[in-house]
Order: sequence, then structure tokens, then C-alpha cells
Amino acid sequence: MIVLGLTGSVGMGKSTAAALLRRLGVAVHDADSAVHRLLGPGGAAVDAVARAFPKVVAADGGIDRAKLGRRVFGDAAALGRLERILHPLVRRSQERFLRDARVRRVPVVALDVPLLFETGAGRRFDLVVVVSAPPGIQRARVMARPGMTEERFQAILEKQMPDSEKRRRADVVIPSGLGRAVTFRHLARLVNRLHHQAPCVAESAAAD
Repeated sequence: MIVLGLTGSVGMGKSTAAALLRRLGVAVHDADSAVHRLLGPGGAAVDAVARAFPKVVAADGGIDRAKLGRRVFGDAAALGRLERILHPLVRRSQERFLRDARVRRVPVVALDVPLLFETGAGRRFDLVVVVSAPPGIQRARVMARPGMTEERFQAILEKQMPDSEKRRRADVVIPSGLGRAVTFRHLARLVNRLHHQAPCVAESAAAD
């Protein structure tokens, strides 16, 4: 089984690329969706987050993500506390996803990891795929999001590795600034190549 690490800076089109990979038959684990489940009603992170950040529990029993966001925005220590709670739980979710995929003998899977390089996770993958777009398109996409401000946008960028460095470290760069059709064609070529490689990877793993 070939495991892709899918990443890209904010506004670069990573979520669109993940959706297109699913259209191409690739199983994708979404770290952001995992966090939503962990913080939702009955989620595995709710109790720990509620203890670390009092008064962020919503009426439905989940975590009020807007309140939590305000508590950690611009506060490196608070963000660090939150990440120490969430990151191990997301990692477990990824491991369950991979175990299930191996049992089903899925040839190619992808883990959608927003801060892949920033968290030193690159070595976990057979191939790292970076989704990238020109800075002007990135800015327009992000600033169009509800509630986004210049201050928040700059704070997000400061936390993320520059796109140029991500592209330098990538095994594959997928463009997302020329329309979905172009992005899809690049991903389709990649998936087709990996499906031809997957049997060889499986044989090598069996020999080891």
C-alpha cells in the first residue's frame, strides 16, 4: 500500500485536491474532519479540552469551536496545550484508518495533513504531495472566508512553513491556481502512476 501525505498552506486548495482524489478512488483521511469529530458531542477530546479551557463547552455537549479559537488565537502557550491534547488523538485516528485500508488491501491512500512539514511528519509517508497556488489566488481565497481578517490571515501564515519551502521539499507539486480541471488532470496522472507502482511496493514489503 502506498501512503500519500497531502498538504499545502492555507488557501492553496488542499481540500479541493482531497475531494478530487476521492473521485479518483483514493481513500483519504482528513485531519480537520477528525478534529471536528473529536470536539463534537461525545468526542474523545471534549473532556480534556473542557478541563484545559473552561467555559468552551457548547449546549449540545461538544466544544464551541469559535470560543476555543478565540482562547488560543495569538496565545502560543494555549495553542500548545490544545495541540498536545488533539495531536495524539488525530494520530490514533490516522493509524486506525491505515490499518483498515491494509486489511482491505487498498493500493493507494492519502492522509490530508495541514501542518505536515511543520510537525515533522514527512517521514511517515511514501510520497509527499503539496498543493500550491500563486500568492494572489491564495490571499483572495482566504480573505473571502467568513470572519477572516488581515491579522488572522497573517497569524496563520506565520505558523506555516512558506509555500516555496514546501514545494522544495515535496515529492510532487499539484497546481491549484489554474482551475479544477487542471488540478484533476495532474492528480489523475499521479494516481494512475501510483496504481502501477503499488503491486511492486506490496511485493517489496512482503519480501522484507
